[in-house]
Amino acid sequence: MWEERLQIEGPYHFDLILERLSMDPLNAVDVNNRTVKVPIYEPEREVATIQAVGEVEAPEFIIKGRNEKTKESVQEKLAHIFQWHVSLKDVDKHFAETDLHEIFAQHRGTPLILDFSPYTCLIKCIIHQQLNLKFAMTLTERFVHTFGEEIDGVWFYPTPEKTASLAIEELRELQFSQRKAEYAIGLSQMIVNGELNLEELSVESDEMIMKTLVKIRGIGPWTAQNFLLFGLGRPNLFPIGDVGIQNALKKLYKLEAKPDHPAMEQFSEAWKPYLSYASLYLWRSIETTE
Repeated sequence: MWEERLQIEGPYHFDLILERLSMDPLNAVDVNNRTVKVPIYEPEREVATIQAVGEVEAPEFIIKGRNEKTKESVQEKLAHIFQWHVSLKDVDKHFAETDLHEIFAQHRGTPLILDFSPYTCLIKCIIHQQLNLKFAMTLTERFVHTFGEEIDGVWFYPTPEKTASLAIEELRELQFSQRKAEYAIGLSQMIVNGELNLEELSVESDEMIMKTLVKIRGIGPWTAQNFLLFGLGRPNLFPIGDVGIQNALKKLYKLEAKPDHPAMEQFSEAWKPYLSYASLYLWRSIETTE
């Protein structure tokens, strides 16, 4: 076992992070004790625990892990997942002069938290495609509980090897559609066969990653953009096809109908180069009221 204390620059609102993470029943979140247990997939599976002991303007954490040998790599992964290296002061300053200033004030210090691995991000996006959020989470939970692994109270998604070996009928029994089952298994088989290397892809430009991913059956622009945003933490993504963002803009600008794509492009021009944060805070603006 190992334990470290970490201080980072504020603002950083860990309690709002826990609130958002707790929306997913697969996440091991304890809001009262301000902790989350994080599944670490590589170099070997283990569980790390983060507990907030600081405040928004002076964030401080106690981080615990189980294996001293992987301590450094675990700390690096946690720093990446929780975006501890990003200055939210710069983001706040940028949006203070935009139409989103009230939303950013309300959710001040909310960072862009990544999914716990790039592969699980893609699989989750495929499962969530064209489903309402409640059933999407239910279906994801069934998938992980059936084929994944639980360690120390934390659920790990099945490996690409496990998913690649499944029969379509096994996913259909969980209420996957035929195509969704084919997409999840097909993606996993590409990774196992070496046709798709997410680690190598992750260092490419946004454009190259989009171009590569949309060639894969079952991955369209929405899924590719969400992978860039929540799988890799790219800062300037604005998924204009996302219904949640459309609804948030409808509410913000008091529109009679959801905005079309040209209008969304026009609205978002002033939010560059932090479009990912605009996306996140717009989602937050409706998650907390609906």
